[in-house]
Amino acid sequence: MIDLGTFERVVFFTGAGISVESGIPTYRGSGGVWAAYDYRQYACQEAFLRDPDKVWEFHEVRRRRVGACEPNPGHRAIAAFQERRPATRVVTQNIDGLHARAGATDVIELHGSLWRLRCERCGSVEPSTDVPLPSRKHACGAWYRPDIVWFGDALSRATIDAALAAISACDALVAVGTSAVVYPAAELPLVARRRGARLIEVNPEETPLSDAYDVHLRGKAGDVLPELVASVVGAT
Repeated sequence: MIDLGTFERVVFFTGAGISVESGIPTYRGSGGVWAAYDYRQYACQEAFLRDPDKVWEFHEVRRRRVGACEPNPGHRAIAAFQERRPATRVVTQNIDGLHARAGATDVIELHGSLWRLRCERCGSVEPSTDVPLPSRKHACGAWYRPDIVWFGDALSRATIDAALAAISACDALVAVGTSAVVYPAAELPLVARRRGARLIEVNPEETPLSDAYDVHLRGKAGDVLPELVASVVGAT
């Protein structure tokens, strides 16, 4: 097992796989969200413009289910490492908020958060954990939409810039539970590689980018991460 304590600036780059252990399904493949639901009906701007109530009904079910899940040992290991090494950054493709609930801070959420609302008219963004929502409309009268990246949406430039800054400065990047098929996020670890960082992959299976990694730790995040960070946070 590589000693993560020998690095100064670590980035944990996480995908849906880390949250599967908390009971949240992945997005693609067998059992994934989009294997059961047509994103064209529930997760794109066109669907929202056609029928915002239908889209919100779907997302309120998601919010209720995700809200009932808890951070797992993988999330907690990352948060504990960051607490002891404040230069550590967390960049996630997940929208579930479990890193923050585990105690991680300043999490860069590439695809947004289920727990934020954005006004369609004025662009106001605000947190909300209410399920159901007291109102699906902002005070200005326009519809809220979930502040997440739907199919066809562009990623926030400010969020991408923040992720690039963190990843460009790291000396080790730990990719956890990423499928390496969702772009442009999948390319971000390669930025760290070009800057000379050590790349560590934590995943039960190989991914399309596995060859780019220096170290492969095959197993579940909840099993591998506590051991990986133990030299810094102590045995868990």
